Amino acid sequence: MKPFLKLTYSELKLQLREPIGLFFTLAFPVMLMILFGLIFGNEPETFLGGYGQVDLSVPGYIGMIIGTIGMLSIPISMATYRENGVLRRLRATPVQSKSILWSQVAAQTIIALLGIALLVITGLLLLDLRLPSGGDVMILPGILLSAFSFFAIGFVLAGVMPTPRTAQAVGMAIFFPMLFLSGAAMPRFIMPEGLQEIAKVLPLTQVVILLEDLWLRGVWNLTAVAVITAVLILGLIISRFTFRWE
Repeated sequence: MKPFLKLTYSELKLQLREPIGLFFTLAFPVMLMILFGLIFGNEPETFLGGYGQVDLSVPGYIGMIIGTIGMLSIPISMATYRENGVLRRLRATPVQSKSILWSQVAAQTIIALLGIALLVITGLLLLDLRLPSGGDVMILPGILLSAFSFFAIGFVLAGVMPTPRTAQAVGMAIFFPMLFLSGAAMPRFIMPEGLQEIAKVLPLTQVVILLEDLWLRGVWNLTAVAVITAVLILGLIISRFTFRWE
């Protein structure tokens, strides 16, 4: 347990020293929320079910944080460690391999929770964000399930991509279309119905749907849970065979 905690602490320090990664994980979603909050406000609207624009957007921004870490941070970090020989040297130590990998998951989970906390606190202080009764507590398991699912995808990319630059390019090419189609960056209801139906096949769309239902209504969307769980299991199985230490 002690090596795992030390590795997690070291990984957290390394992550906090990466300003670009921290910007897109911690600052960018907050900036978007403030920008659109200043433009559209957060006054309750009848056609929005009594919520404001910011209230409806926060689950999507949480999905953005999760997707950014899973599709960009993890693949780039692990590919960089492999290219620089860090993974090979760590594996040669008495520390168990699973502790090395789980410390990465733990550190990224903490970063994600920090980003979400910063998002919610900023919304409460500046934009009169409403915390729906029940949803604010029940959403935590949904966040963790969604995060682990995208982390599994990240480890698949980390194992398949040969270099950090390739991991970054492929991760961005997959993530950014998902970001705008899923409802994480902009509401899905403004998209054509046909495009909304196509977007439902994307994992990030199901994450946003799950978090919206938990945040706004305090209910579990079983279809989204099934899809996200399937992605998690499939990602774990594939990464088991594709992850490379050197």
